[in-house]
Amino acid sequence: MSAATLPAVHLTPKPSIDGSEGQLLEVSMGPQHPSTHGVFRMDVVLDGEQVVKLKPVFGYLHRNHEKIAEQETYLGSMPYTDRLDYFCSITNNWAYALAVEKLAGIQVPERAEYIRIITGELTRLQNHACLIGFLMQDMGASGTPLMYAFREREKILDLLEALTGSRMMCNYMRFGGCRVDFPTGWLQQAQKVVEAFPRFLDEYERLLAENEILMARTQGIGVLPKELAVNAGVTGPMLRACGVNYDIRKVDKYGIYDRFSFRVPLGEHGDVYDRYMIRLLEMRESVKILQEAIRDIPSGAIMDAKTKIRGFRPKAGEAYGRIEAPKGELGFYLISDGSPNPYRYRVRPPSLINLTVLEDMCLSHNVADVVVILGSVDIVLGEVDR
Repeated sequence: MSAATLPAVHLTPKPSIDGSEGQLLEVSMGPQHPSTHGVFRMDVVLDGEQVVKLKPVFGYLHRNHEKIAEQETYLGSMPYTDRLDYFCSITNNWAYALAVEKLAGIQVPERAEYIRIITGELTRLQNHACLIGFLMQDMGASGTPLMYAFREREKILDLLEALTGSRMMCNYMRFGGCRVDFPTGWLQQAQKVVEAFPRFLDEYERLLAENEILMARTQGIGVLPKELAVNAGVTGPMLRACGVNYDIRKVDKYGIYDRFSFRVPLGEHGDVYDRYMIRLLEMRESVKILQEAIRDIPSGAIMDAKTKIRGFRPKAGEAYGRIEAPKGELGFYLISDGSPNPYRYRVRPPSLINLTVLEDMCLSHNVADVVVILGSVDIVLGEVDR
């Protein structure tokens, strides 16, 4: 570890939490600390090794996304959404496209809806697989679980590259559909990847799920009470790990999700182990959705013929479009004044909202647990700072 990554340490002469004489240790973890998953800092106050206070500090990557979008055309903002969650650019595109389509009353062809489902669920698979790999690495595991996850991610990124021309910044969705159709042989290759994925999940689960070190480091650690999660606006796998049955794919039935049979896995304790298991179970449900979508996808147009991208000017009004992104509820709020660019553009990022309960989950735990708890939240700094 280089000097730049070492946490800053300060001793403050204060009474310990038991009232005895002692010193509280103030540790600044970041912003280049390897455990912070990006340019992010945690100011932690410790009594011995026990956390008594924690303050998340972010803003190092702020890029003025929202204000830039108010100076851009509606379509011109689509590539910027790729950079919010650079692991999940397809779902970023989808949420933004959905908001504009609601604002302008645009219909999406059936084949395009299937394409969105397929690419969106492939994105969920690679996000969750990598999250588990990173979580194991945060616990001090060797690189094996992460490399297994990245091996599967590569297969999905190859598919996205063949479809969109880019592995990560896909810029693929369009208002009223998708930019291009599947190339020849793409669906067959996707089907092979999807059919092989359960074997990877079985191997991963045998490797990790009952590992005694993993269970000791995750069970009962970082518990998030159900009431706090709801009141704080936490969404996605973190919320469902607390036992709250809330999945926007089921609640809003956006796109054509109402055509697919899948269940919403729920946890019981809201700890790190539940958050890990929810991701594993959600990947199995995504495989079911993908199998049905690949089997049933119809032929036809991939763009609404009535939608004109050039000179696009929606009528004055406002709309909020949201989806169940891999990390939680991703929403875009738009206000149109009839001009070619939004009067107001606002992003509701799941990573930022889910970070607000980090201190609550870390209090009274050891400093080593903080790294694991943060890893289970699944943040990406691109959408935290946007």
